[in-house]
Amino acid sequence: MEFLYNVFVFLHFASWALVFGGSIASMRTKALYKGVSHGAMGAVVAGVIMVGIAEMGGLWEGDAGPAMAKIGVKLVVALAVAVLAVLAVRKGEDVSPGLKGSVLGLTLVNILVAVFWN
Repeated sequence: MEFLYNVFVFLHFASWALVFGGSIASMRTKALYKGVSHGAMGAVVAGVIMVGIAEMGGLWEGDAGPAMAKIGVKLVVALAVAVLAVLAVRKGEDVSPGLKGSVLGLTLVNILVAVFWN
């Protein structure tokens, strides 16, 4: 069970790296790269599966269980990133810099919550 959990952790990290890198790379273009929306949706799915596997397999550290508030915040932010990325990709070549910046900014917020919220 732990191996499967680690596979989804890798997929989650790789998806967020795709969103972060693709957002930065697309700042000089008129459109947002399609990979950004795919990465955001992949990160959401991998994160939900990770929580399910950890709950089912008892992989959480200690008896306290997971910080569900942290998971909830990350889920809301990740869903916002995914929705904004899909909207930006659907706009094609007419994406405002603010929309691309919000995708990048919320991605950074999600990473910071993951790293610093203990």
